[in-house]
Order: sequence, then structure tokens, then C-alpha cells
Amino acid sequence: MLRTLFAGFSAALALVGAAQAAPEPVGHDFVLKDFRFASGESLPELKIHYWTHGAPHRDASGQIDNAVLILHGTGGSGRQFSAPQFADVLFKPGGLLDPAKYFVIMPDDIGHGASSKPSDGLRARFPKYDYTDMVVAEHALVAEGLGVKRLRLIMGTSMGCMHAFMWGEMYPDGAKALMPLACLPVEIAGRNRLWRTMAVESITADPAYAGGDYTAEPALGLRGAENILLIAGASPLPMQIAYPTGAAVRGWYGSELPRRLQSLDANDLIYQLESSRTYDPSKALEKITVPVTWVNSADDFINPPELGLAQTMAPRLKNGRFVLIPASPQTHGHGTHTWAALWQDELAALLKRSE
Repeated sequence: MLRTLFAGFSAALALVGAAQAAPEPVGHDFVLKDFRFASGESLPELKIHYWTHGAPHRDASGQIDNAVLILHGTGGSGRQFSAPQFADVLFKPGGLLDPAKYFVIMPDDIGHGASSKPSDGLRARFPKYDYTDMVVAEHALVAEGLGVKRLRLIMGTSMGCMHAFMWGEMYPDGAKALMPLACLPVEIAGRNRLWRTMAVESITADPAYAGGDYTAEPALGLRGAENILLIAGASPLPMQIAYPTGAAVRGWYGSELPRRLQSLDANDLIYQLESSRTYDPSKALEKITVPVTWVNSADDFINPPELGLAQTMAPRLKNGRFVLIPASPQTHGHGTHTWAALWQDELAALLKRSE
């Protein structure tokens, strides 16, 4: 969730190494007819855009056995996994998810990227989708659109992490292994719910929002919302190292905030943040029986380890492993989920124990 703050750090980029770059993904569209949302609303056509690497491989029975589903966070898209700190580690030749071996599927979830979303025209009249709708659409893409009966792996970051837990409960045989990165399998409450609420209300309180029927983006409201998102995704130590003076902070902020605002749509952002309102897999974790490696980071503002929630939830995963990455100059707060060099050894071990 949230754009990674420190993609330009030369020291962190050194983690990726100078190996061959990953190939570019290929974009596709899948259309679901007469899609009914959990709210009771419907759309005659729901478009799910998705990106792929590699090609399907079929086993002796004709079933696709090498499909990997990778799910993005709030405000992101499947295309975000082309970032070098992710792709050049995992998708490079010889990488753990080398497209020569795996068929990698990276959807743009409902309300994101090039998939159907409020800004396509319906604005605030777009159906009030939630995480269940998103997971149902992901499953339809995989099972109906691509003919994959069982995924080799589901990996998800932030919102995608939460979706991975939901997949494990809603479709227990849907994947051989799960790797949720940067989330908690509990209702979003406390500070996590508060900052989301603050961001939404920053937008809706701006008179320019006009109930969602604005002719120009509500700049003041979006500025306030993005400021909150920026802090939520930050990690203190790397920021202190990268911006050790007030002048350095002002210089970065003066260019970073306008860059972020350029790509925002107010309705899309509100829907993205509010789609988490019904999320709570905590009651059925025992349904997840496949191997799970769940990774959080100690400097994550959104999922702080001091809550102790992971420690109580992880033992309920019958075949689960929980890993907490210690804070360091190389971690990136919530965005550590995308820096694959920090957790690729755990992915390698998960793939091995789920063979």
C-alpha cells in the first residue's frame, strides 16, 4: 500500500545488484459480465486489467501448474511490480519467479489502474466495492479467464496481503502456498482505521469535492489526504539518513508532493481507502491449511509490531510461519514489502516446503 517513499535511495538500490533486469510485463483485459457486488449493486461489465510474465505450463493431466498471483496494495496496480527493487530480484533470469519457469499474473484490482473504477465516469455512483468483491474478481480472472484451477503461489503486498489471507479462507484449495507481506489478519481499527478516515474526510470536507461531482480535482482535500498517506508509509530511520537537515526535507517534500498529486483522483482514492471497511479474516484463520509465510517489518507505521496482534494470530495458521524484519537503514517502513532482497530467502524456503 502507498507508493514506496525511498525508491531513489542509492544505498538501498545496491541491494538489488547489477544483475540482468527483468523483462517487461504484458498487459491484458478480462471482462466479467453482470458482476454483482456484495452491496447488491451491479455493473453490466466489470473490466479487470492484468499484467503477465511468462507462459502457462501444463502438467500430465493438462492442468496449469506454474501460475503465480501477485496482488498489489491500496492505490497501486499490477504494473508496480516492475519496480527494480522487486522485478530485478524476482523476475530476472534465474530469479525465484523467473518467467522462464513461472506464469506470473498481476491484476489491477477493482478501482485501481486500468480496471473499472469511479473515475471512468460513474464517479461517486460507482458500486461501493469492498475486499470481498475484489477477491471474487481476482478468482474469476484466474479460474474463468485463465483456466487456472490451483495457483502455485499467491503473494500480496499490503491490501494484497490482506487479500491473500482472504483467498486462503474463501478458496482453501486455490493455491499451494501463500505469502502475505505487510498486513494483519484482523479488522482494520485503531490508528490504522483513523488515518484512513482522516484522509477520506480531508477530501470530502473540501467544498470543491461537490459530493463527488467535481469538475476539477479538490486540490486542498487531496493535498491533506496525500500528506497523511505520505506519513503512513514512512520509516523514521531511512528518512533521517536520507534527509538529515530541514533544508533536505523541504527540498524533497517540495517536489514529491506535487508529483504524487498529479496521479490522484479524489473518488478513486476514497473508494480505495473505504474498500477495507468489511475486512476481518480473524474468525476463520484455521481454514487456511496450505503453507504460509507471513512477513511484516518492525518499522511499519500501518502494522506496528507493538500491537502484538501477529503474535496471537500466527499460531492459528496450521502450516504458517511469521517473520518480522527488524528495522534498519535498509528497510522502508510499510514499503518494505516491495524490496524483495530483504525477504527473498523466505520466499525460496516457502516454495521449497510447498512443492
